[in-house]
Amino acid sequence: MKKFQIGGVPEHFNLPWYLTLSTKKYTKEGINLRWKDYPSGTGAMCKALREKEIDMAVILTEGIVRDIIDGNDCKIVQVFVKSPLIWGIHVAQESKYMKIEDLRGTKAAISRFGSGSHLMSYVNAENQKWDTNQDLGFQIINDLNGALESLPKGEGDYFMWEKFMTQPYVDNGTFRKVGECPTPWPCFVIAVRNDVLETDADAIQKILEIINNTTNTFKEIQYIDEIIKNRYGIKLEDAREWLSLTEWSQGQLSKNEVENIQNQLLNLNLIKNKIQINSLLHNF
Repeated sequence: MKKFQIGGVPEHFNLPWYLTLSTKKYTKEGINLRWKDYPSGTGAMCKALREKEIDMAVILTEGIVRDIIDGNDCKIVQVFVKSPLIWGIHVAQESKYMKIEDLRGTKAAISRFGSGSHLMSYVNAENQKWDTNQDLGFQIINDLNGALESLPKGEGDYFMWEKFMTQPYVDNGTFRKVGECPTPWPCFVIAVRNDVLETDADAIQKILEIINNTTNTFKEIQYIDEIIKNRYGIKLEDAREWLSLTEWSQGQLSKNEVENIQNQLLNLNLIKNKIQINSLLHNF
């Protein structure tokens, strides 16, 4: 039986993986797929791919594109979620900051450098016409739990995270949301180490076939809104809104999307150069 380790954030986007794993769909195909949660997100998964702790990852698009350009020996095999990720911009409830503009020159709480929370702070700064060299500071807080502990203490001034996962903490008064920042590209892709693609491409294709069959009909699962509500601790109306906004994918990034992502990263000085599309993408 072929063994593979896959990493991802423990969030509602990845519920299709949990469902396919719980019903042993991979095992029936001779594949022993093991899931590993990465609460701190993309930066930690990039490191895990580099160090061969995992074979593949469900990972933020901008983060893995940047890391492949920086030498991570893997490729994107397909888009997983094609809709944008809507990042909420949060401050502590008692913070003096009331709107996004107030945050110019303050410290963004980030999970780690190279993470989505780090990279999207640059996108937000660009949207606000800030000077990314002068108006951005950072405080590492590791993950959502770290932000819940750090922001009320004044360790970091604002925190960007997927808005539906943070909504319970807005509702209970820990955070106050001052704005939103959607990604200007499909939010999650599936990346696989190149050495795994060289030796086990057929098995990777089978994994993709199984997960794609599930995401294709995910919204039709009976009581899926209730399942999301109960598993992730969010309100039923928020689960339904999230479902209405989220679109999974069974295809690859387009040439235009790759160009847009690289151009934005280059403009923000987050990469030093662009690379050829065949160095980023693997097409079966």
